[in-house]
Amino acid sequence: MDINLSPGAIEGISESSPGVIDGISEPSPEVINESLESSSGAIEGISEPYFSFGVIADIQYADLEDGYNYLRTRRRYYRYSLHHLQGAIEEWNEESSHPSFVLQLGDLIDGFNAQYKMSEESLKNVIKEFKKLRPPIHHTWGNHELYNFSRDYLRNSKLNTKFLGDQIAHCPETIPSENYYAYHFVPFPKFRFVLLDAYDLSVLGMDESSPKYQESMKMLKEKNPNEELNSPQGLSEPQFVQFNGGYSQEQLDWFNAVLTFSDTNQEKVVVVGHIPIHPDSSDSVCLAWNYRDALSIIWSHKCVVCFLAGHTHDGGYCLDTHGVHHITLEGVIETPPESQAFGTVHVYPDKMVLKGKGRVPNRIMYYKKEMAFLFL
Repeated sequence: MDINLSPGAIEGISESSPGVIDGISEPSPEVINESLESSSGAIEGISEPYFSFGVIADIQYADLEDGYNYLRTRRRYYRYSLHHLQGAIEEWNEESSHPSFVLQLGDLIDGFNAQYKMSEESLKNVIKEFKKLRPPIHHTWGNHELYNFSRDYLRNSKLNTKFLGDQIAHCPETIPSENYYAYHFVPFPKFRFVLLDAYDLSVLGMDESSPKYQESMKMLKEKNPNEELNSPQGLSEPQFVQFNGGYSQEQLDWFNAVLTFSDTNQEKVVVVGHIPIHPDSSDSVCLAWNYRDALSIIWSHKCVVCFLAGHTHDGGYCLDTHGVHHITLEGVIETPPESQAFGTVHVYPDKMVLKGKGRVPNRIMYYKKEMAFLFL
């Protein structure tokens, strides 16, 4: 597969908002969202947070000269992305309210590494930097991980952080299967994080003889008749391209079981995945294949407050009709040397405050009113 097409054919293309689709409309005025004017004093005067965590996405490191995306509309800083990561780690280690953990939202090394047979060396270089990070790191898998490695390789690598997950006693349906890379953990009482496998259904990194590969290829070709499967040209559902993926029914059932437990236990939940699941937090292409299924499950529960993703290098944000914040983090790979692209999220009883660096904007994200009351 042509790596030029796979990682960069469409990723990072900005399009106008797709507007209202089934079940999606303008945010309710009852749920407030504020964007902070500047990073200085962003959380000044606010009581101490319960806890904080770091976020970073789409580092896509490769020991290569700068390049461009497929349409040559955006510069990509392959080598310098490692310096951005180093800067982020230094700041997280020095922050006064030390992050409890960091979420790496996928695409740690670039697909070009596979073409130049540098995958293992590049991964080793990036993992070496993460070893300097004081808090634990939770890794999600994106398409670029799967350009470089098979899923079997990733399961046995440092990018498998499933061992950091929690198990809920007497609730076996919340234990994730080994058939997908997903888990959940509780960093603070009544707050649960759920990491989803956005490439559970995919044609990337899978044994071509496996039933799941065959199911995924059948689905992809039914939705995308183009000879180049990374092209969304002419598609009524443009997310059905090869560099995206989706969620199996098995994973969705598990996800529903976890959220059911969190509802009963009056928890707040942050969901994490490489690919956005709301059209207003991304362009119309960079979405999970069956994003509507994931949204439907989230909307059938009261506990979810936020969905964090990467994949779309321009970033994005929306507040959906059910009061869930969707944040798509700006990608490190397209961040020039003089800027940055990471953030720290401070978690309070009634809101989460994202303090961004460089291209990542600051935000105050209030919880749904009925949820905030439970924690005051």
